[in-house]
Amino acid sequence: MIREKMKASQSRQKSYHDKRRKALEFEKGDHVFLRVTSVTGVGRALKSRKLTPRFIGPYQISERVGAVAYRIALPPSLANLHDVFHVSQMRKYIADSSHVIQVDDVQVRDNLTVETSPMRIEDKRLKQLRCKEIALVKVAWGGPAGGNVTRELESQMKESYPELFG
Repeated sequence: MIREKMKASQSRQKSYHDKRRKALEFEKGDHVFLRVTSVTGVGRALKSRKLTPRFIGPYQISERVGAVAYRIALPPSLANLHDVFHVSQMRKYIADSSHVIQVDDVQVRDNLTVETSPMRIEDKRLKQLRCKEIALVKVAWGGPAGGNVTRELESQMKESYPELFG
């Protein structure tokens, strides 16, 4: 009786699993994302675990190893992983031109700083200290770091950028 109950329970669980299961097949040359979990080994290979994405990639399939296993061309950063993965650990990558991010041409100086220029002065304010008042201006900056707004000394800004105070 116990065996029959166990068999019925296993059969029920199998039917639940089979309802959600999708038959996935990939071909050589397809691109896939790899699931990142601590069990698969991919999660252990990455440095930071807290903020890792659920899937990484896309990586190219180099060959089919078995009925449900594929060999994937991994980058050198994941060289410590075995390169054969089960189909359940993969998601198909659908190529989309919107996934390509255009990189801006940013001129970086030798000391690793970027040239920015002030666009406009948004506000003026007097800051009251114990013995004196300091004139501050709110400056909106342009360039690669566009959108930044900082408070600067009005005297320094007049000296460096007199065209803003016209």
